[in-house]
Amino acid sequence: MALPPSTANWHWKAKNLNSWGQGWFDRELTKVTVKGDKAGEELTITKIHEFEGDVELGQRKSKLITIYDCRIVLEWSGKASDESEVTGRLEIPEVSHENTLDKSSDYQYFWSITSDSSAAAEALVAMAKTRTPAILEEIFSRFPAAMIETHGKDLTVSADPSRAGTPAPAAPSASSTTASSSAAAATPKPAVKKEAKKVTVNSATVSVEASFMAAADDLFSMLTDEKKIPSWTRAPAKSAAKVDTEYSLFGGGVTGKYVSLEPPSKIVQTWALQSPTWPTGHIGTLTTTLNQSSDSTKITLSLAGVPLGMEDEIRNNLEGY
Repeated sequence: MALPPSTANWHWKAKNLNSWGQGWFDRELTKVTVKGDKAGEELTITKIHEFEGDVELGQRKSKLITIYDCRIVLEWSGKASDESEVTGRLEIPEVSHENTLDKSSDYQYFWSITSDSSAAAEALVAMAKTRTPAILEEIFSRFPAAMIETHGKDLTVSADPSRAGTPAPAAPSASSTTASSSAAAATPKPAVKKEAKKVTVNSATVSVEASFMAAADDLFSMLTDEKKIPSWTRAPAKSAAKVDTEYSLFGGGVTGKYVSLEPPSKIVQTWALQSPTWPTGHIGTLTTTLNQSSDSTKITLSLAGVPLGMEDEIRNNLEGY
């Protein structure tokens, strides 16, 4: 007998993605081209010369975890300002979860020329050193989300029925006439979304604070932009960042609606946790305030409606994410 989703998703599972990871980087990095200020000066990454390390997606306690640490050596070619052809390599010793998401270490780049060296060739490399890192790091930042989007379903056991096929039409009611049944079959009615039944529980408010060396505008965007949210949740997200629109975080683990948005200082949203311990139909309200000072921004998260007994669990989750 199959384990229930809550149990199946509790235990550690992992998938090796080494080959997929190398292919992803090869496809994305070979799109990179930078141009200099001098006429004709241009450098393009052509292919991956070496790829070493481990790429793995894990799942534990219903959370998907990206695990990777790679050494990448790229080949590049370009044209210097004197119209000479130049080739070389770029070694990046570490592309990992730590420097991509945790920001615990900086990227390092080691450039070398494999063709004849000259002043113009050295100038081409100097130009690339200043203009390439930002482009590469934007690509690296998309890698964890791509891992989860492509392979997350292979590790997570869903409680929902499969949606691969076409849903069967609903059965007609017993009081329907033959004519009305035929008409209903010929003209399908739009699905009506059922609202979750609200429940009343004894609750409390949990608040946490944190300071970040970043502008409030950037943090507001990180919290509401659908493309940027996966960089910190490490899971797919849906967010239009408009009042009265629905959002989804952690691959559907948290859902709700935006109540109000005051960029870049305040976000109010309803909050429903898809958890065995969170009462079905219960909705909280999360208020996020961002106060920017001269060198940092303080974020305060205040979640009202936390069921009594869950305060510590919710506080740990808010602090962790």
